[in-house]
Amino acid sequence: MSTLTDLLTHDHRQCDAAFASIEHHLRQPDWAAADNALAAFGRALESHFGAEEEILFPRFEEATGMTQGPTAVMREEHREMRAALARMAAALAAHDAEEYGGEAETLLILMQQHNMKEENILYPLCDRHLHGEREHLGLSIGHRLEGVPQ
Repeated sequence: MSTLTDLLTHDHRQCDAAFASIEHHLRQPDWAAADNALAAFGRALESHFGAEEEILFPRFEEATGMTQGPTAVMREEHREMRAALARMAAALAAHDAEEYGGEAETLLILMQQHNMKEENILYPLCDRHLHGEREHLGLSIGHRLEGVPQ
């Protein structure tokens, strides 16, 4: 069985690929395809955040008693990334490539920093504290992530 770290890190890479596809379409430029790619990326990101916020984080908090620790930080960063994604969507809808580029750069930096914290700190903590539940949690999280356009 893969670890939670493996499963969720793989999902990060899937989200990264979906993010990159938006840029690919903007270089054409194909605004409609970029808009579709942004929508797919948004669904993938929301699915990932939902799996963490609705399944992983609550179980980790219950097991450790840490409710104001790393999961609180991650939830706040999710809010920041959702806000950046909304600004990207508005810029894309306005066909404002410069504004989109600035917002995309902001989101990329936020995602890179966020993912490093999760992959190197939080997910390994989850693997340690939830070791006996890893298979069940992995299946639940994997089910949540299935079928999301990447």
